[in-house]
Amino acid sequence: MSSSAGPSLPHRAVSSIRAGDRSSLPSTPHTPPRAIVPSAFGSPSTLRADEDVVILELGSRRMRLGFAGDATPKRTVSFGPEQQRRAGDFRAWDATYQADWRRRASGKPWGTDNELWQLDMRGQDLALVGDKLERELRDAFTKYLLIDSRSRKFTLVLPPTLPIPLISSVLDTIFNCFQPPSISILSSPVMTVMAAGTRSGLVIDIGWHETTVTAVYEFREVHSWRTVRAGKLLVEETYEFLSNAIRGRPGTARTERTEDKLEDSAVSFEECEEFAIRMLWCKRATNEPALDRTEGLPTLHEQDETETVPPVEDRSPMAVNLNSCNPPKTVEIPFAELAEPCEAVFLEPYLSPRCFDDHELPLHLLVYQALLQLPLDVRAICMSRILFTGGCSNIIGLKGRILDEVSLLAKERGWDSVRGKAVDQYKKNPKLRRNGSRQSNDEPVPVPAPVPVQVPIPALVEKSTAEGAETAPPPNPAHAAPESDHVEEMIKRDRDQKPVVQGKLRVLDTLGAWCGASMATQLKIPALATVDREIWLQQGVSGASRPSEVDVRTQQRQSVGAGGLIRGQVSQSNNNWTLGVWGAI
Repeated sequence: MSSSAGPSLPHRAVSSIRAGDRSSLPSTPHTPPRAIVPSAFGSPSTLRADEDVVILELGSRRMRLGFAGDATPKRTVSFGPEQQRRAGDFRAWDATYQADWRRRASGKPWGTDNELWQLDMRGQDLALVGDKLERELRDAFTKYLLIDSRSRKFTLVLPPTLPIPLISSVLDTIFNCFQPPSISILSSPVMTVMAAGTRSGLVIDIGWHETTVTAVYEFREVHSWRTVRAGKLLVEETYEFLSNAIRGRPGTARTERTEDKLEDSAVSFEECEEFAIRMLWCKRATNEPALDRTEGLPTLHEQDETETVPPVEDRSPMAVNLNSCNPPKTVEIPFAELAEPCEAVFLEPYLSPRCFDDHELPLHLLVYQALLQLPLDVRAICMSRILFTGGCSNIIGLKGRILDEVSLLAKERGWDSVRGKAVDQYKKNPKLRRNGSRQSNDEPVPVPAPVPVQVPIPALVEKSTAEGAETAPPPNPAHAAPESDHVEEMIKRDRDQKPVVQGKLRVLDTLGAWCGASMATQLKIPALATVDREIWLQQGVSGASRPSEVDVRTQQRQSVGAGGLIRGQVSQSNNNWTLGVWGAI
């Protein structure tokens, strides 16, 4: 070993060895380096991509698609025969394509090409439903959402009356084609209430196959009622109305039709639907109720002084061009008769209520009976938060007409479910009524103010007792007003709380079920049902348990770790999942 003249290395202590060699570090103050985790401190685009949740609202005619947290959907799809063309099919540009709609619609029920599904499961091709849904989802992902095929969480917004086979087909298509780790299912009436900025309400969904009336109280569905008087029946009535106009018959004529809807003088489904959207309107009630308008000043509506004829009596002809019939025709229809299809479909004022079955009640009777069957506290809240949604709710004058008819029924019948001649005789006969009793539709019994306590005198006590025997007995204590709570009054005074609006009919506007689901998903609100992909592929729809058999507290436990690892372990260990209000097999 050769020796050198240079200085030898100093002895290194144990502390310097453990601390490392700091000779290369600068002597000036500095910020120590720190390892950056890309998943937690990446760019906003990376963070957005990691937390993207696709919101999908499905209906029988339309589909809305977008991201959680957005105000409006990115894509709204209307299902029709044009979406079923294959690549390279350029028949739509043929001059005779539009006039050849009869050959394309032959052999199928009228208008089925414009529907994604039918509520009647007999003969329904569920594989075709899945193929239509997959094609529209892939097209929307590529052209409108501009995202790749990486797996993302889905949130489905479905109506509560959807059959389980259709739910199974939709979940199979999404899980097998897009591989999301989980799918959350939300109810459309609850999301409609959330989009209105309230916690309770009566949701009237005038859809395509049926109209549903759902009572929601504190984000929980109380009950749901439905009727077949919806958009499909309106389009069929519009076809009858236009056929009568072509043949020169009155629009209100009711005859047994035996001719085919594909004959030369028939009108196509698309033209009937366009006519119903653009031209139809609804009349006002004959006897307008006196609604309470105590809030604010009365609104002064602007009116044209030159207009003297009301819309109901306006007989000015409206020219309508019908291009789908052979040959094309132009018919003139009085403006007042354009309200007849809505009158016949949604209200049916010419028939007695005894003529209707439970599934075909007019809308105003259905809404009134729904409110009548609700508990008292739920009814008081829901009747002040009536929400209209659905495609047919945009018909001019329909919302106001339904509200006026319900107000007239409430004023005429009250909120007593027992009706008949015996009830009327009982109310009019004072001998049959108990002292101090009151009916549900009567005014509350006034309670006298408390009298200061004085020392009783025996003579006055005997005199008052003799007079009380002749007068009416004191009111029932059950009807007395509750005593005021001073603590609650102080809290309300400090917080400046406004009284809750209840007990009167009122309509609120809503942004729709998709906007409510977007907000709920962005706020991390637990869904009614959450289905994991691995469990679905193993068990399918037959593995769903009933809601009463699932431990909700265990399902709501989740971890803040990356990817929700603990939550997935808990759900897989229990293997108990449910479809919520949609039930189980």
